[in-house]
Amino acid sequence: MKTIGVDVGGTFTDLVCCDMTSGQVVIHKVSTTPHDPSVGVMQGVKELCESAGAKPSEIAYVFHGTTTATNAVLENKIARTGMITNEGFRDIVHIGRHQRVEHYSIMQELPWQNRPPVARRYRKTVAGRLAPPDGRELIALDEAGVRRAAEELKAEGVEAVVICFLFSFLNSAHELRARAIVEEVMPEAFVTTSSFISPQFREFERFTTAALAASIGPKVERYIANLEAALSNLGIAGELRIMASNGGAATARMVTEKPALTLLSGLAAGVLGGAWVGDLAGRSDLITFDIGGTSADIGIIRGGRFAETDARSTSLAGFPLLMPMIDVHTIGAGGGSIAHIDRGGAFRVGPQSAGAVPGPAAYGRGGNEPTVTDANIVLGRLDPDNFLGGGMKLDAEAAHRVIAELAERLGLPIDEAAEGVLTVLNANMANAIRSRTVQKGIDPRGFALVAMGGAGPLHGAEVAAMLSIPEIIVPPYPGITSAIGLLTTDLKYDEVRTQFQTSQALDIDRLSRNFEEMEASLAARLRVDRVPDNAVGFLRSGDLRYVGQGYELKIDFPAGPTTPEAMAKVWRDFHDRHAEEYGHAFTASVIEIVNIRVTGIGALPKLPPQGASEGGSLAQAELRHNRCTFRIAGTLKMFDTPVYRRAALPVEIPFAGPAIVVQQDSTTVVPPGAEACVHPSGSIIITLGGRA
Repeated sequence: MKTIGVDVGGTFTDLVCCDMTSGQVVIHKVSTTPHDPSVGVMQGVKELCESAGAKPSEIAYVFHGTTTATNAVLENKIARTGMITNEGFRDIVHIGRHQRVEHYSIMQELPWQNRPPVARRYRKTVAGRLAPPDGRELIALDEAGVRRAAEELKAEGVEAVVICFLFSFLNSAHELRARAIVEEVMPEAFVTTSSFISPQFREFERFTTAALAASIGPKVERYIANLEAALSNLGIAGELRIMASNGGAATARMVTEKPALTLLSGLAAGVLGGAWVGDLAGRSDLITFDIGGTSADIGIIRGGRFAETDARSTSLAGFPLLMPMIDVHTIGAGGGSIAHIDRGGAFRVGPQSAGAVPGPAAYGRGGNEPTVTDANIVLGRLDPDNFLGGGMKLDAEAAHRVIAELAERLGLPIDEAAEGVLTVLNANMANAIRSRTVQKGIDPRGFALVAMGGAGPLHGAEVAAMLSIPEIIVPPYPGITSAIGLLTTDLKYDEVRTQFQTSQALDIDRLSRNFEEMEASLAARLRVDRVPDNAVGFLRSGDLRYVGQGYELKIDFPAGPTTPEAMAKVWRDFHDRHAEEYGHAFTASVIEIVNIRVTGIGALPKLPPQGASEGGSLAQAELRHNRCTFRIAGTLKMFDTPVYRRAALPVEIPFAGPAIVVQQDSTTVVPPGAEACVHPSGSIIITLGGRA
């Protein structure tokens, strides 16, 4: 059985084909087609099948990490969306909460006010009211009013409609009835409800999440439909699986129903790929560091488990989200990041990027601004003849020209300007890692940095040195790690119910019944996706806080019967987690369960463990020597640097930096003073200041 993983990035689309029986892996890269990413995807799939010698009919699964939803939100290229809500609550999605995003700024941007997913003129209100704590009906739904609102939205050319009523997380009846009426009036529109997208309390976040889901719904729906048709036309009858933000895969049908699942699709795959690589190398505390052409994505893995966002910090483009997501921090820093002098005369790198088109000057596609890629060429760290394994020749003359122009503006020699570009970029990335580690009480010196993406291995060692991280792991296919991460996951669906119970007055029967009902619902959904019952598993958790607190911490709940003994462990775990997060715990205080969660997991075929190829000797792996420039003790020095072919490197034979290692999907830089070694798992382990 063969599977394909496809991850769409800002500059390149990465692909991998794996024979799940033999473990044989074939990788491929094509340029991303920003006007329509599916064009690049299908070009890559076709070429990959040819390279792998695989017939399209042999492909059982296509796993896809897509940026369609994310880019639609970031670029505000969303559908014209309408909302139907309760009378008097038209402006919940405008007002937001009393907390300011930036406490002391009088000029801050509030995206839900500056670029709302639903313009005010498309927000309609109707009579009807439910009440806590059980969602009982106070005022009947005005069905005629819903119909009038739908007719008005249809006349105004609205493409998507979201229905958001107060307390629908307790009782979805009003939303479901309103949805049926809207679908009757507007059969061509994308229609969803807040209780379907995110059935939990906090109406501003729930309404905003549902509104974003509706606003990207038509685009995601079209993209998935076009992709399925294109795969079918190519002869691939295998099933399409889309990476979700929670670290699992979802069926195409599920994604078209809940498009918000894909809001951080590709980024989640990168963290999974990094975790897989680290596990094979025997490392469980990892910082995943994924640098592409446009951005750098940072994830934290502790004890083999990735960090997840919470209600305080889950957002995209400034919009709060109530969706399970892997915690990935993104900054505008990549190979295509443009070096420039800002209006205040400061030297900056990014966040503007040359992207895939025109790309860096070295790509020869019309780019004429200095980028990180151009600087790496000037410093000898990228070999113009071995980019993408020789599949793409770089224009070194163009790179030197744009960096020379930058150097003239800065009044520096060209090598100083080029090295300055890298220093600024590396400092930006190191600061981003500090914000996810040091500023959260995590010491990065106890972690290994997984340097991946097309540019991660180029910068990983120098960024790690800035943070005193002693070890860098370069995966076997660093530029394709996100695509590989797609082949390491399972189907993964989440259900949540708002609970509001306390440790002082806990109704265990109600809690147990809710868990069982949620598991039964998820099992039925996975059965529809043809997952055998023996391949289904469940994970329970809850959002807990001390009574009176405003936000929660996610705590695992044990499987099996919900007993007083099991709950006693949950309370202890919460105290411990609170102490870890905030430095203290109130062990005598009452704990409140706000939400309970169940994750249903349907096992899928996974990428078999990879091992290092036999290789040869260092002498046999050496291609040539390049003149490469590095900064040592504040002074730029040029080194005669060996360039090695990665596939030919011997296993467990260390080699000293400086060295350059080239392969099809990336280039690895081992700086002076560092030492590298190919691990039996296939990864290169770089150790700073010691043996690998």
